[in-house]
Amino acid sequence: MQKLRKTIRNSQGEINVIIGSHTTDYPNWLPTNIAQLNLLEQRSFEHLFQGKKASRFLAEHVFEHLSFDDGVRALQNCYAYLERGGRIRIAVPDGFHANPDYINMVKPGGSGEGAHDHKILYTYPKLTTALKEAGFEVTLLEYYDENNVFHYTDWNSEDGHILRSRRYDRRFQEPIGYSSLIVDGIKTGN
Repeated sequence: MQKLRKTIRNSQGEINVIIGSHTTDYPNWLPTNIAQLNLLEQRSFEHLFQGKKASRFLAEHVFEHLSFDDGVRALQNCYAYLERGGRIRIAVPDGFHANPDYINMVKPGGSGEGAHDHKILYTYPKLTTALKEAGFEVTLLEYYDENNVFHYTDWNSEDGHILRSRRYDRRFQEPIGYSSLIVDGIKTGN
């Protein structure tokens, strides 16, 4: 924790933070887990950032482990510690996915890895609502719509690399067609 705080304190450039990184580690990104950054506690953000602000946050398959209300609170904390023009890239299981086997894997209490702890199954309207409630403008990157049609907008991995995506997850082509709902929240205000 002290090393991470020192890195942020001494940073002269962008501060890019992976939320709930587990073992994920990318060049030019600072990996955090709940011990370093508790999304629900503003004091945790204060302690880590020490007056600085992040340029980017990345949360791949984290927000489904929070209730909707806790997710909004976490997003509000991220918004407060994000510089103007910064972004949070979020990937979560997609509640409009066309394959019912996928839904059964990822739904709260589902059969997939980690699903026992899932609190919510987001769809693009629900995640958009959470981000807007926190103050973000929203850009949809990958998602299924209500008619089981997959939508994809090309995105830059340097703004937040998502392994469980159309581009990087080989399972996308398998019968279950694993994909994520991927959304950017942009901070346009102060």
